[in-house]
Formats: sequence, structure tokens, C-alpha cells
Amino acid sequence: MSSYKAWFQCINEKCSEKYPLNTVIYRCKSCESLLEVRHDMQALAHRSAKAWMKLFEERYKSTQWPYGSGIWGKKEWVLPQIHNDNIVSLYEGGSNLFWAERFGKLIGVDNLWLKLCGNSHSGSFKDLGMTVLVSQVKQMISEGVPIQAVACASTGDTSAALAVYCAAAGIPSIVLLPKGKISIAQLVQPIANGALVLSLDTDFDGCMRVVQEITKDETIYLANSMNSLRIEGQKTVGIEIVQQFDWEVPDVIVIPGGNLGNVSALGSGLLMMRDLGLITKLPRIVVAQAERANPLYRSYLRNFESFEPMEARKTLASAIQIGNPVSIEKAIRTLKQFDGIVMDATESELADAAALGDTTGMFNCPHTGVALAAMIKLIKAGKIDRSEHVVVISTAHGLKFTDFKVQYHEEKLGFPSNYANKPIELPPTVSAVKKALEQALQKRRTING
Repeated sequence: MSSYKAWFQCINEKCSEKYPLNTVIYRCKSCESLLEVRHDMQALAHRSAKAWMKLFEERYKSTQWPYGSGIWGKKEWVLPQIHNDNIVSLYEGGSNLFWAERFGKLIGVDNLWLKLCGNSHSGSFKDLGMTVLVSQVKQMISEGVPIQAVACASTGDTSAALAVYCAAAGIPSIVLLPKGKISIAQLVQPIANGALVLSLDTDFDGCMRVVQEITKDETIYLANSMNSLRIEGQKTVGIEIVQQFDWEVPDVIVIPGGNLGNVSALGSGLLMMRDLGLITKLPRIVVAQAERANPLYRSYLRNFESFEPMEARKTLASAIQIGNPVSIEKAIRTLKQFDGIVMDATESELADAAALGDTTGMFNCPHTGVALAAMIKLIKAGKIDRSEHVVVISTAHGLKFTDFKVQYHEEKLGFPSNYANKPIELPPTVSAVKKALEQALQKRRTING
């Protein structure tokens, strides 16, 4: 048995109730606040910062089960008490840091990187949290907890991650999706992995209300990010970024925000590193929202003095089309700790930013487009300096959103596509092809001066 311990604890400092991790619980029984996973930091501090770094480096992408995973290589910081036989891992984490040198030069920042979390088994960063949650469910079932299925409301990526990890574990999954509001690729993922897919004629917030009701039955376990087990996996993204930069902390990290669990997760991992001596400074965190679903941005403009849910309107960034984020309290707390900024982006801004990035070697999902557009606006406003070391977290793979990309380049989105690149239809003759090549190369020479 591990000498390290973790437990659920109420985020309300006036309450601070504690619960074992094998309890089916999502909110504090005393005050109804959200919970978070806490660790015995004194026990963790018995190992030096250098020793933790050495251990994490030795495990990173190794073939030793389960430590080659980017999450389970940091098991002591995530779920220290889980038995390795109950871990459900698909070798998640360890995703590429893309040096966006050309894109950075175009927008005015010299040291820009993208953390490609979409380069994962299900194609999104949700894998990082789902491996932890499903592993804990498997452990609980082995201990006799009568869980029959795991359920989530989703705008696409959570359902894909839940379905594939439950399929790997042999645990039934249930996903509630807003009808007609996710991409075909996102819809087919849970179908292919054998989930019970319920398509509801509502939006994400409506699906979330329903799933919270059905999971009052403790035999159906809730997998949305209000379950802080998800956060424990997602927090490793910040740790891994720092590790990939040889334990140097970037100045700014930009992350898209919808239900906002990823914001507190990012902060949690970085604070743990600081408290255990692995780093001595914290980055600024920038949360990017779509203008049509921007309740956090509106609260930020009021200095976080109040928060009002909104009815999210349809946005190309469908995964963050959320008007009443569950993790709002945690997100605001994190932003205050990290000198945070919130910025939003219009539909045309996010689409153009994603497309411009693609021309420099990326393949962006629309949510990454939101983050890139928000960053561009902050650079222009002088809130991000050209000399700063900036990391943008790319949350999903662009292949999940090919319909968005096709419509952009066919100029069918209802606004100008400033970087549209339509195929040129030609007769099958050498002369026609040569003429087209000549025109294209002349245009390129003109643009490049």
C-alpha cells in the first residue's frame, strides 16, 4: 500500500469536509460546494524536488506499466492508492509540443508553442482525465461498490473519451448529447465504442441538468468535470509542459474554456509543482471563450464581482458552447491565483485564426482557434509581450471538425473566410495545369514581395 494518500475535500474553506475517493459523491454533503482531490503534501515533500524530477524523467514514455503514460508516470501525484491492476490506460499524455515559429512571427510573438493534446487516443485532452476517473471506477467495482454504468453529458469530446475508456475497461457507458450540435466525427466515436448514446433535443446545459438527475442513482456514476477525479488527470498537462521545457516555466499559458474544469486543472498541477519545490514561479493563465458562450469573460469584465449564467448561442466552437459552467467557482479562484486574463473571440476571429495557423503547419480544431484568436487580440492590446514564452493548449484534433474546415474554405460560414483555399477545378490537360501553376506562383511571389 502506498504511503501517499489522497481524498476528496470541499472547496469551501469554511467547510472543508473530507470524503474517501471511493465514495460516490460529487458535491459536499454539508454545503453543496464542489469537491477537489487533496493530497498529503507533507508525505510527498519527503522526496526532494530533484528526486521527483528524476523519477518523472525515468518513467516518461517508458514501456513499464503503467508509468509510460503521461498521467500514470505521476501516479503518486494523481491517485496514489489505486492498484496498478485497476488502471485503465491507453498510453495517454506525452503529447507533442509544436514549435509554432512561423505563426508566431506572423502575429508578433517570438517564442510560441502549441501543446497538442488532441494527439491522443480519442483525439482530445479529455483522455487525460478520463483515464483517472474510469480507473477509479474499476477500483471501486473491485471493492464491491455497485456501479453499473458511467454517464456524462457532452458536447462531443467527453463522450468520446468516456466511451473508449469504458470500452477498454469493460464497463458500460451512457452519453447524453445535444441533438444536432456536435460534429459527425464526435457523434460516431461513442457509437463505435458501444456506448448507450442518448441524443436530446436541447443544448449542453440541458443535457447536464438531466445527467445530474439520473446520477442521483448511485449505481450510475457521473463522469463530467464536476467530478474532480477528472481534474486529477487533466492537471498533468501543466506539469508535462514544464517537464518538456526542461523544468522551465513559460510566461503565459492560453487555454480554451467552456465548462471550465480544465482551467482549475491546469492551475492545480502548477501549484502542486510550486508547493513541492519543482518550480519557483507561476505563469499567467489566459482563458479564451467564444463570444457566443462567454459567461466567464462577462464576469471578468466585472472584476469577478458577480457571475451570471447565459443561454449559449450556437458557435463553431461547439465543445465550449456552455452558458452555465459547472466549475465556475474553481476557475475564478484559479485565475485570481495566476494573475489571469479572460478574452473572447467572435466566430470570424476564431475561424480565421484557426485557418491562419493551419497555413503554418497546424491542423486546428475550432476551440484552438478560439485560443489563438484570443491570444492575437491580447498581443495587439499589449497584454502579451513579443518576448514572452507563450504556450497555447490545443484541446482536440482538427480531424474531428472537418465539416468546419470544409465550410470555411468553401466560404459557407456566413462571413468572409480571409484565408480560404478552394480547390481549382481544371480540364485534364497539361496546358491548363501549367497556366494554373503560373498564376499561383506569381500570386505567391507578389504576396512575399
